[in-house]
Amino acid sequence: MEIVKVRRATPLVILAASSIAMSVWVVQGSKAKGPGPSQLPTPADAYNIHVTAPHVVGGKVMGPFHHYCRVLSPEPIIECLCYRSSDPGARLEQVEYIISKSVTRTGAVSLADWNENWHDHKQEIATGRVQVLDLPSDKAKEVADMVATTDGIIFHLWSDGEKVPSGRVMVAQSVGHVNLTQAELEKGAQEAAAATPSSK
Repeated sequence: MEIVKVRRATPLVILAASSIAMSVWVVQGSKAKGPGPSQLPTPADAYNIHVTAPHVVGGKVMGPFHHYCRVLSPEPIIECLCYRSSDPGARLEQVEYIISKSVTRTGAVSLADWNENWHDHKQEIATGRVQVLDLPSDKAKEVADMVATTDGIIFHLWSDGEKVPSGRVMVAQSVGHVNLTQAELEKGAQEAAAATPSSK
């Protein structure tokens, strides 16, 4: 049996190894725009819908936030990663879930919870504050028309003035949010169901 002596690494060696690992991670993260021949697709590859809109955070209008969104299912259910800018170094501050009114307004969300935490994208788009970017105008209109059949909920994770996330998650709101009556909530569900291609 051979006895192998293991020497402790000096802090300098550990620091050098950490720097190399970080450099490899940064280079890997900044390489290709899509999966290469040896890379498998990841969920992060599909955030290719770019939208801007301001949000109300803690009672204050902020933004506009850059939303990078992907469609999860055809109802539609969409998720968006929201950043303060489109700069490659911008940090993730919010996550927005965009869900068809045919889902949110048919018992999944109570009227009280909807009025407190959710917003109507048809109403928000009508204000002119939402901009669909990086698409020709006809395709941008298609995206806006689809999103108009949805409700949204925004989770604010990291406030601008904080050096690190506090761990406190706030629900942000759309600018100009309007509370609904039960009849308006139900009407929105019916309109969204009628607008869904599979129901025509």
